Amino acid sequence: MDTKNKTSTIFAYFSEMQDFRIDRKKQHLLTDIITITIAAALCGIESYNDIEDFGVVREDWLKTFLKLPNGIPSHDTFNRVFANMDPVKFEACFRNWVDSILESHAGQLISIDGKTIRGAKSHGIKSPIHMVSAWASDSNMVLGQVKVSEKSNEITAIPELLKSLLIKDCVISIDAMGCQEDIAACIIEGKGDYLLAVKNNQQSLYQNIEDSFRFLKTAGYDKTIDIDHGRIETRECTIITDLAHIEEPERWKNLNVLVRMESERCFKATGKIEKSIRYYIGSKPADAAFYQKNIRGHWAIENKLHWTLDVAFQEDADRKRNKHAAQNFSLINKVALNILKNDYTRNISIRRKKNIAAWDFKYLLMLLKF
Repeated sequence: MDTKNKTSTIFAYFSEMQDFRIDRKKQHLLTDIITITIAAALCGIESYNDIEDFGVVREDWLKTFLKLPNGIPSHDTFNRVFANMDPVKFEACFRNWVDSILESHAGQLISIDGKTIRGAKSHGIKSPIHMVSAWASDSNMVLGQVKVSEKSNEITAIPELLKSLLIKDCVISIDAMGCQEDIAACIIEGKGDYLLAVKNNQQSLYQNIEDSFRFLKTAGYDKTIDIDHGRIETRECTIITDLAHIEEPERWKNLNVLVRMESERCFKATGKIEKSIRYYIGSKPADAAFYQKNIRGHWAIENKLHWTLDVAFQEDADRKRNKHAAQNFSLINKVALNILKNDYTRNISIRRKKNIAAWDFKYLLMLLKF
């Protein structure tokens, strides 16, 4: 991972956040509120009441690097701030911080996928919110997020996220929902390359790819075998660069490669065998080994981001529902995740790092970089 040697902390970037509150009603600095919340999230603390308790218990320590002119904010204050804070501006501060850490995204695989925060559903009255996030595999970092509008879907949210990111020279992988001509064009316009899964939501394209692998000469092949967790998994990646069977290939900007991934799982305990075939389209002229690696790499967004948010941060059980609270707190969790994932002083799990942060002032201060 290429990083910059920055002396300024994350809070220098969140201090740029415009305070929406009326001056005469401000008792606590917005930067203090955000800092306490991030510190609490690093310790595994989730609810507003618990964040207040964390602040009260740690007040003397917090005063060594925060102003806290009127002490620790109440849980109601934390609630009001995160419910009313502009999530678009908050996310812009987050992206500026990420860009300050990474020297360059160039050459990285950036996976894009959506996740529903189910706890934000309000007794059938309000649908749970759905967030689309971008994950950089090599850097182990969330690069950005956008909320999917209740009256739209990921297809409209993905271009919005892409336009907010630096994707030059990166490979952008998206599942079948993102296999859209406009999204492919958006990636190319951002000077990146796409790797898009193809399923029956693009029925004509799917059939064209099947025909291509049935009748045309392949241009490359790569095979891997993994033995792990009581199973043997064989993956065979085949590519075709001849687009003769693709109807109007120019509709997919810079389309260069058709990909077939054949997987076979053999469970050693039962002897059961599972087989699957998946298809992809890609814009980058590359060999089968390249596409094999990046197709596998795409699933890091599920394992390293979504799974961790649910298991280590209990995000799916989070019941913050007031206005923008769920969206803003999802970003707080991603800040904490980025910090913990990129702490290499301890080769232990996220859960254990959070426990140590809660117990050890010095370690928590090191994570916060004050």
